[in-house]
Amino acid sequence: MSGGEAGPPRDTGGFDAAVAETMRRTGASVAAFYLLVPERELLQMVTVGGVPADLAAPWARVALASPAPVADAARERSMVWVGDHSELTRRYPRSAVSLPYQLALAALPVEGDRLWGVLLLIWPGGRPPRTTRRERSNLASSSRRLARLLDEAADAGRPPTAPRMPRVLGAEDIRRPAGPPYLMAAADFAERLPEGCCALDLQGRVTFVTARGAALLGGDPRTLLGTRPWQSLPWLGDPVYEDRYRAAVISRRPVVFTACLPPDRWLEFRLYPDASGVSVRITPVAADRHIGTPAQHAPAAPAVTPGVPDTAPDAAPTAASAAPAAEPAEPKATPATSEPPETPAEAATDVPSSASRAPQDAFAAPGLPPAADAAVANAAVSGYPATLAPARLGQLYQLLHLAAALTETVGVRDVVDLIADQIMPAFGAQGLVLSTAESGRLRITGSRGYPPEVIERLDGLPLDTRFTPAGQALASGVPSFFGHPDEMARFYPEAPRVSGKQAWAFLPLIVSAHPVGICVITYERPHDFPAEERAVLTSLAGLIAQALDRARLYDAKHQLAHGLQQALLPHRLPDTEGLSVAARYLPATRGMDIGGDFYDVVRIDAGSVAAVIGDVQGHNVAAAALMGQVRTAVHTHATAGAAPEEVLARTNRLLVDLEPGLFTTCLYAQIDLARGRARLVSAGHPPPLLRRPDGSARRVDVPPGPALGIDEGAAYPVTEIDLPPGAVLVLYTDGLVERAETDIEEAIDQLAGRLATWSTEDPERLLELLIGHAGPAERRTDDIALLLVQRTSGTAGADERP
Repeated sequence: MSGGEAGPPRDTGGFDAAVAETMRRTGASVAAFYLLVPERELLQMVTVGGVPADLAAPWARVALASPAPVADAARERSMVWVGDHSELTRRYPRSAVSLPYQLALAALPVEGDRLWGVLLLIWPGGRPPRTTRRERSNLASSSRRLARLLDEAADAGRPPTAPRMPRVLGAEDIRRPAGPPYLMAAADFAERLPEGCCALDLQGRVTFVTARGAALLGGDPRTLLGTRPWQSLPWLGDPVYEDRYRAAVISRRPVVFTACLPPDRWLEFRLYPDASGVSVRITPVAADRHIGTPAQHAPAAPAVTPGVPDTAPDAAPTAASAAPAAEPAEPKATPATSEPPETPAEAATDVPSSASRAPQDAFAAPGLPPAADAAVANAAVSGYPATLAPARLGQLYQLLHLAAALTETVGVRDVVDLIADQIMPAFGAQGLVLSTAESGRLRITGSRGYPPEVIERLDGLPLDTRFTPAGQALASGVPSFFGHPDEMARFYPEAPRVSGKQAWAFLPLIVSAHPVGICVITYERPHDFPAEERAVLTSLAGLIAQALDRARLYDAKHQLAHGLQQALLPHRLPDTEGLSVAARYLPATRGMDIGGDFYDVVRIDAGSVAAVIGDVQGHNVAAAALMGQVRTAVHTHATAGAAPEEVLARTNRLLVDLEPGLFTTCLYAQIDLARGRARLVSAGHPPPLLRRPDGSARRVDVPPGPALGIDEGAAYPVTEIDLPPGAVLVLYTDGLVERAETDIEEAIDQLAGRLATWSTEDPERLLELLIGHAGPAERRTDDIALLLVQRTSGTAGADERP
């Protein structure tokens, strides 16, 4: 598999047909396949069907570490099932914000010779929240079928690649088409109906309209075909009307609303969706039935009452990209769903008539998320070429998704990756430079789409630079947009030549009137920046500024704590005749990346050595600092000749006096090399493991005393064991054995069982095996400190007894 982005997407090996067949078999309304790009830790959408193209933009790329169902399925390599909206809100709150529709979804890993990616399937709301055994078997079978196709393609030298845009399954791919005679009969039937009728495809384009329907809409059938009603009919330009269509497509449930054709003709629209598109009935509304007073032009508050289900789809919902425009209407076959389709009569019982509805403001329609009412409009959030249009509620949902994603970034690198993976594609940009203001200069912290020599030339420019518009934009706090190289060259003649780009958006990043940096988004071709797009980019710049400022503070704190921790851990362990030691410290992969785990080997005298391991509560600077104090105290008392129990007792009294507010567990082992004996004491620490020369392994039950820093008078019982040549003593912190929903005692015994099967000839290799037993790095939630002490032969007087 190639991780690079391919050119125009094309299907090979019938993979798209297999995805479409999966939709038919399972009754899913939406399907998408995400390809795993391991070198970028990314899942990228390759094939999608069942929803409009612009809905795919926020989820075309999903970071492997993100809190999304597809990411969880890839990390855990198991199916993720979300049965209803309440479960989605609880488990994936960001996803619940992005699309306010009731859905059920499944994310299934597609794994054959390797983990290829994840298949996402979405069903309309109303199905049972739990899957049956048969359904789970069918889903697993579909996943295996796709994996086989990918394995075969890879074996044939055609491994899948990650495209810039996903391939889109059209209605003709998903359904089985009917013959021409049936088509003509269906068209004649529609023309005979007293109300108007039209059909929209999944992209919202008119594919069929009756003469009566066109007359009611105030348009010509030939000009309406192939257009989106909210673009070709100005009086339907209110974003709420487009969102009614979106609600029908995603929820697969009927939707009803009324709208006014100026000056005073009120029409009721009933939308009936299925897997191929939406059928629309258009009916005039009598004067005593419509809500609100007609105006001379568009009414101030048209009645819009959608029959929209409650809320929310997937963290990584899928979307369908552009389908062929304007084709004659085709009759729809009944979709292969797990439940019978809802009839118009049934739908009418769910959707109240306009006569029974109270007046509603167009932007406060029931079923819409409150945030949509006040969100900033965006005309160009789609990652795919599209005509410029007024702001759409769907784009507002995408903006909410990007805003939510920015709140979850941790470090500066996370901010750069999110801009590159989600914001750049959303605006169709090809280049990015993110700079921070440091010591009077703009230091580039991340970039995409630029060669190294250009970045080197742009890095370190003064804040008041006149080489590019960055200085002026940062000083004034006003974004600068240049849609063509000629515009840029008029004021900054060298910048277009050095940059090599054709259009630029310079977005100053300001927090509390303080300049944080600048974000430059660039294009390889001239690009218009309409007012709506500028407004959204400007709003995003404020969110990016907040995220970048937080990330810089986090990185600074992390570097301080990490540096402190590294300084306090031993740089090297002492060489001791008759003893082989190996140690490793691994930070948690989630969180601050630092903590209080520590280890040490202390030479007491020529014939004895102490091995120490400990774990200070917490993952912050305070934990790292306390770790240093504990290690120093243990080292001091050990070298002073204190007995093992006294080493911990004295260290405990020190911590009680210091009152750090954190407790510390510790295991101390004093090894007498001449006698081949070890004396162990524990302050609430997990028991060590002993691998004997005969290959057997067991835990060493050391009676634990209280953790350090809790009880001033605590006592620490001593346990003495044999440590013959060839034996290995394994000291570790709880991060090595703790697992969710797993008893720690069982986990320790399991580790001892595995230790008995591994070779001890190479301590470093044994370390790797022990760490591997802890699971993949991305699943670690706690630090791991590991210390191996192996008794070797050759010690003078070894195993002599007094």
